[in-house]
Amino acid sequence: MDNISLARLLDETASLLEIDGADIFRIRSYRRAAEAVEQQTTQLATLATPEADPKALLAIAGIGKAMAANIRDLVATGSMPLREELLQKYRPTMLELLRLPGMGPKTVALVWSALQVSNIDELEAAAKAGHLAALPRMGEKFTVKLLKGIEDHRKNSSRFRIDQARDYAEKISQLILAFPGIDQVTPAGSLRRGRETVGDLDLLATGPACEPDVVASAVEHVATLPLIDKLMARGQNKVTFTLRNNLQVDVRLLPRSSYGAALQYFTGSKHHNVALRQRAIKRGMTLSEYALLRLEDNKIIASESEEAIYNALDLDFIPPELRENCGELEAAANHTLPQLITLADLHGDVHMHTSETDGTYTIREMAEAAILRGRRYIAITDHSKNLAMTNGMNDERALAHAARVRQVNQEMEGRIHIFTGIECDILGEGEMDLTDETLAQLDIVIASVHSKFDQPIEVMTARVLRAIENPYVRILAHPTGRKLLRRDPYKIDLEQIFRRASELGVAVEHNAAPARTDLSDSHMRLAKSLGCKIVVNTDAHATDELDHMQHGIVQLRRAWLTSADVINTAPTPEDFLASLRPRP
Repeated sequence: MDNISLARLLDETASLLEIDGADIFRIRSYRRAAEAVEQQTTQLATLATPEADPKALLAIAGIGKAMAANIRDLVATGSMPLREELLQKYRPTMLELLRLPGMGPKTVALVWSALQVSNIDELEAAAKAGHLAALPRMGEKFTVKLLKGIEDHRKNSSRFRIDQARDYAEKISQLILAFPGIDQVTPAGSLRRGRETVGDLDLLATGPACEPDVVASAVEHVATLPLIDKLMARGQNKVTFTLRNNLQVDVRLLPRSSYGAALQYFTGSKHHNVALRQRAIKRGMTLSEYALLRLEDNKIIASESEEAIYNALDLDFIPPELRENCGELEAAANHTLPQLITLADLHGDVHMHTSETDGTYTIREMAEAAILRGRRYIAITDHSKNLAMTNGMNDERALAHAARVRQVNQEMEGRIHIFTGIECDILGEGEMDLTDETLAQLDIVIASVHSKFDQPIEVMTARVLRAIENPYVRILAHPTGRKLLRRDPYKIDLEQIFRRASELGVAVEHNAAPARTDLSDSHMRLAKSLGCKIVVNTDAHATDELDHMQHGIVQLRRAWLTSADVINTAPTPEDFLASLRPRP
């Protein structure tokens, strides 16, 4: 039971209490506890055992005696009495309704009390029959949006964001590595290629315990891992199972002699692998998950490493992120593959939030965390006032906050440079949320859309074009507004935006937050082709979210970008500022 799972169960219990009409303070106590658990760097399961110090949980802000007891129950049994009581009263399927647009706890409670609707199928039927229209705040517009949300939920419910998939891959890998004689586990498939979302996990394991004559014991170990919810299949060297969230995992245990061939086979996309096999056949060879063989005598040409396989086919090694059959084979044959950007190339992160608006930590705490991650400069870019739910700043607060940023920057004594900044909302017709007089006093003005996502493409495009014409705007953040698996991108003509941004010198952002990964890899390739400046930022709202940069780098690599294509690879704050649009 990890912190993420604990936080989810506590938050779901809060939602069930809200459906039940419980006291608001009791609901808040569960929400507060969920937030506290999620923010901990120590796994609380280690503090909730009978042997642990009983005061350890109580030392965490937001967790009292009753909540500590709940956490101990969750760690010990996977549930707790109150949660079970509420699930029995309202049915477990009601939690799925909370994942639909517009279906908060109060709305779920309403459809339950009025129509006894408790699952998505029943809700869809009620919406199509017109039964929701008679309920408060549920007119035709709400019904249309809800039905679209149900459609999207069904389409996306079997997919997982890259950060979620990577977390599960790491946890499962550690459990597998606990078996003596397994010394390496590598994710393959779409996770290794860095796709934004994955449908399942492929894990390849090797080591002395994976040799054919002894692998049975290792297979038994994998088949009995504690986090398995349902064992789907068990073969001579493969185990397939699902987790509690329905994520399917395929684990293959392979001898070292064929590990490279398997890693290549199970990493490349279908089209990449087909093209590679055709190339092998033209050269009198055959490629499989076991080896690259010469056809005339079945002699093994390469099998232990991916590099050897690609080299034997007269190709440079192709990084996993590029194996999508989008020109990488031709480039590898011509020795023109780019030197892809790496995390070590990044020196700045210029989009993050503090406790002044909707962040968790102070200016100094964010700066210190950035230093630990090797950053030489950052920008503090809290929200402007239009985004009321984030405690956004008006002109006066923005300038006062900037003064505090400058003060902290001085106190850092050159250990890192902190730019003043703002994430300023683009209002409905393209005007900026703060005055030009305020924006002129900030180092980095980031413009972004946070409202009116349903505007027609012509209106949205004109809106953003007007915003980037503002002479103080230097970066356009998360340009499509999407939330992966939750919200579709708004309609916008990105080619028009990129062309004008290139002319103006406005940089376009790849937002590394896994919930966004916006721009996509294909959009970044388009932006580069049109001469756009590209910046990658974490949009961090807490210190640990600064680590999201690793997910952003993967997407930049998928877009074939080099360090020269990304402006926050500039080594100094002065160099970075010089790469931005000049201020008037």
